[in-house]
Amino acid sequence: MGPMTRVVRFTELGGPEVLRVVDTDLPAPGPGEALVDVAAIGLNRAESMFRQGDYIEPTRLPAGLGYEAAGTVAAVGEGVTRWAPGDPVSVVPAFSMNDHTVYGERALVPARALVPRPVDPVTGAAV
Repeated sequence: MGPMTRVVRFTELGGPEVLRVVDTDLPAPGPGEALVDVAAIGLNRAESMFRQGDYIEPTRLPAGLGYEAAGTVAAVGEGVTRWAPGDPVSVVPAFSMNDHTVYGERALVPARALVPRPVDPVTGAAV
């Protein structure tokens, strides 16, 4: 396990009031995964629908949120050759929020969900 990081989680469906910032211990990236130091996140309708249980897939509780983010690669798992620590990246929605989320200081995501980020983090998260 890696160092503690703060992430957003919820244990019941509902409005923004169900969200909590918690400390967690993210595992090291597994095969095909990357750990990203998050500098900015995107907020969209999908997350609010997921939090309320009204999304295209059922929400598995406890849960986290977030599809889009921007930051830098902190570490990569086995088989990841496209990315290296320090690379500026954006995270795009190429996974289920039941499996990966980006609302936090760090996010563990599939490396296939990363794209190069030639812009600042806020723009990179919004794009």
